[in-house]
Amino acid sequence: LGLGGRSITCRESLTELTSAIAMCRCDDKRLTHSVLESACLCVPRQYEAGSFNYNMNVLEILERVVVKPARGEQGNGVSVDVRLPEDLEKAINHAKAYCPDVIIEEYIPGEDLRIIVIDKEVVAAAVRRPPQIVGTGQHTVEKLIKKYNRRRKSATGGESHVPMDDETKRCLRTEGYGFDAIVPAGEKINVRRTANLHTGGTIHDVTDDLHPGLSEAARNAAQAIDIPVTGLDFMVPDVSGPDYVIIEANERPGLANHEPQPTAERFIDLLFPQTAANS
Repeated sequence: LGLGGRSITCRESLTELTSAIAMCRCDDKRLTHSVLESACLCVPRQYEAGSFNYNMNVLEILERVVVKPARGEQGNGVSVDVRLPEDLEKAINHAKAYCPDVIIEEYIPGEDLRIIVIDKEVVAAAVRRPPQIVGTGQHTVEKLIKKYNRRRKSATGGESHVPMDDETKRCLRTEGYGFDAIVPAGEKINVRRTANLHTGGTIHDVTDDLHPGLSEAARNAAQAIDIPVTGLDFMVPDVSGPDYVIIEANERPGLANHEPQPTAERFIDLLFPQTAANS
């Protein structure tokens, strides 16, 4: 992008203004955790997967865990709310398909909150919810998921859908269902535990409801990472309250997902400050 004598190279919301160091801090979730913890921000307990006995000991300590690749995006290889030893080993092997280094992290229940920070200011906040199907009393889970996927693909230009994979099968099993089961009319089932848009999740704007403490934590996190544009993933019991845990930081967050908030405008103001409305 260029204006007058100024030009900026972009890849979506990632630009040359983001340093390689800041990218590294976001790319490796172990490093993100370390940086945020050092800044006295709330983060979940985190361990790196090791031997079978070590992993089982971590599961015994935490009881409910999230397993994810140390490096990755879009929810690939992530298993949420793993409780059984056999599921833990499967989740670790699944994560290793995306990265050889795997994290076992404390599972934090609550709302999955994404906060966008641009140029040290909170611009948008949205709750992301896992994909959910509603029973008809006639259709199988598989058919209901396929119907849900058609709607999500249409609404997102093909970007969002629920994978028909082992992780979906595990999540369904915790709900007491399989792909061939008939769901009673009106019953709601979460078919994934992750709320990532790329695996079928939905997004709901909550910017006006955001507690000032959450905004402050997001600004402090962006400052600790030293990044001009970021999407910070929080788990919170309530967006109108101050309690939080920061899970991840994204160096290339989707800005269009946060309409009607002015994410694109604030992004351009960052790149070309001479065009900002208040300049």
